[in-house]
Amino acid sequence: MGPLISCDDLLVTPSPQPPTEPTETQGHNGHEHASPGEFTGHPSVPSAGRSDARSPEHSQGHGHSHSHGPAAPVSKHLRKVIAAVLIPFAAAVFIGMAVLWPGGAPGHERTGVGFDRQTQQGVVTSLEQVDCKSVNASQVPTTAAPSTPEGRQAQAEQTGECKKATVEVTSGPDKGRTFVEIVQPGAPRQLEDGQEVVVAYAPDAPRDLQYSVIDVNRKLPMALLAGIFALAVVVVGRMRGLFALIALAVSFGVLTLFILPAILQGSNPLVVAVIGASAIMLIALYMCHGLTARTSVAVLGTLVSLLLIGLLGSGFIDWAFLSGNTDDNTGLIHGLYPDIDMSGLLLAGVIIGSLGVLDDVTVTQTSAVWELRQADPSMGPRALYRAAIRIGRDHIASVVNTLVLAYAGAALPLLLLFSIANSSMGSVANSELVAEEIVRTLVGSIGLVASVPVTTALAALVVSADRPGSPAGGPAVSPAAGPVRGRGRRRKR
Repeated sequence: MGPLISCDDLLVTPSPQPPTEPTETQGHNGHEHASPGEFTGHPSVPSAGRSDARSPEHSQGHGHSHSHGPAAPVSKHLRKVIAAVLIPFAAAVFIGMAVLWPGGAPGHERTGVGFDRQTQQGVVTSLEQVDCKSVNASQVPTTAAPSTPEGRQAQAEQTGECKKATVEVTSGPDKGRTFVEIVQPGAPRQLEDGQEVVVAYAPDAPRDLQYSVIDVNRKLPMALLAGIFALAVVVVGRMRGLFALIALAVSFGVLTLFILPAILQGSNPLVVAVIGASAIMLIALYMCHGLTARTSVAVLGTLVSLLLIGLLGSGFIDWAFLSGNTDDNTGLIHGLYPDIDMSGLLLAGVIIGSLGVLDDVTVTQTSAVWELRQADPSMGPRALYRAAIRIGRDHIASVVNTLVLAYAGAALPLLLLFSIANSSMGSVANSELVAEEIVRTLVGSIGLVASVPVTTALAALVVSADRPGSPAGGPAVSPAAGPVRGRGRRRKR
């Protein structure tokens, strides 16, 4: 298999120019002078670097080219400066993880409420139609009017056709045990014969009521969808895609093994989120994009933006008196672990939720600066910044719109309820449920917007600060290669 050529290389590799007349070989080092009338091609590749077309082996050994591998790194001096900043930061992150490592989530006695229930697997073995009146005879008739939703549902439960499902438990100590589940005609979840389900177990209930169906088993379609996603990423992204999947698995590992248990153990949610998000950022970015100065600049830009998001989020969550305890799930968490700072948990969610989009923005801006520098090595930091920030403005517009629509889509049922109630926009925005999403969206968006100029400025300064003799846009040229000619000039005959 031939050498892999990255997309970055395709942007800057000049097309080969055949010599217009015979050339002479210069000495024993394999370099030669450009023939009269030959155009030098790429600004950072001197004409002395061209090899004789009749000697491909010689060309591969000594020719200067950008066609393989990533862009040339910055000078050794700048790599040392970047390492001096990032190595202490990385050490502090992993020391913090070691100090706060929870060793697992704390145990508690199950309440049997919501997600805090014992569950097993089951399967519907038979299903038959029955008269709802015969199975709901013990229910007290409702006094609601038939025109109301409650009245219509009660009427259907007395006069409609219900389903009587026999369910067999297929896991746990009671494997093989069966129970009956009545499905009302207006129930949102209708069972089918042979369907796999999730059943809840209540040990303190009477024997006939210990098991009940709470959900359907979706493991197979979810696993198939995940497999299609992984296959698509690897087929299109190849090795980059494979490393991205590995980084994704590591990110979920940090989330489930460190961040969540540490918060449950009583550690400060903000501190845990900052340390965990920093670890995810370091592992994911370097694993996906390589241990290069370009990636290091993206890491620095992401770090600055995360700090800004943390400061803004902390200030506005306190100022707006957002408790973070707004629904049944957060209420259950607070009831089980009353020492958890729920507003801090809200802020931790803002930081972690913004991290994924921040990585995308900072990596894109850093790559744009590097490619502009390679295309024109004469550009200074100010010119690089102005050119790259124009790319960043387009990115800002699309990313902010994406983030806002993502949060709006997640809160669509809630917004629909407010619309049904004919609530004004001021009343909707003032409610804590919506105010949390507004703060989450706007704080994250401010961090995203700020990451573009910050990362662009850092990248422009780093790539322009290379010492002479080792330009970031191309490899250093040895004295034996001959003098570097001007860009695009033709030599006189």
